[in-house]
Amino acid sequence: MASQLVQRSLRAARTQQVVTRLARRTAATSSSSVANKSSKELYTPDNAIYIGTVNDPTDFPTPSRAHGSHHWAFERLLAASLVPLTAGAFVVNGSVIDGLLGLTLVVHSHIGFDSCRVDYVHERKFPALGPIVKWGLRAVTAGALVGVYQFNTNDIGLTELIAKVWHA
Repeated sequence: MASQLVQRSLRAARTQQVVTRLARRTAATSSSSVANKSSKELYTPDNAIYIGTVNDPTDFPTPSRAHGSHHWAFERLLAASLVPLTAGAFVVNGSVIDGLLGLTLVVHSHIGFDSCRVDYVHERKFPALGPIVKWGLRAVTAGALVGVYQFNTNDIGLTELIAKVWHA
């Protein structure tokens, strides 16, 4: 066990030496602005900067109760609740089921579009477009909630609309 630890530390030291040598060689052959960088920064041909070594620890984000399994369980519960709510809309016409159906449909859609936004337009990769898309989605969701509320209170409501479209 101790010999494995010694071997690992020797490998890590050798890796650090190789990275330092590469950084010095790169800095010596590069322009003067690159030569002023520290020896821990390694430049590649495509101008990417690697700071540190492969043995440096990774910084993990702090755990949050709003993410992970609780978030996943809420998404599944919301998706599963749409089935009886949609079936109940055919049986019962009323303002309570209109409100619940409208709220769950909009929140379910928001979670789905937000997942796409996180996967494809993340703020780390798109620092200017990412926040615009995030706040745009939030604004559209808020507008949809206001629209559904107005439609349910001042017009015929979702369940009556579904019945009329079904029989049309």
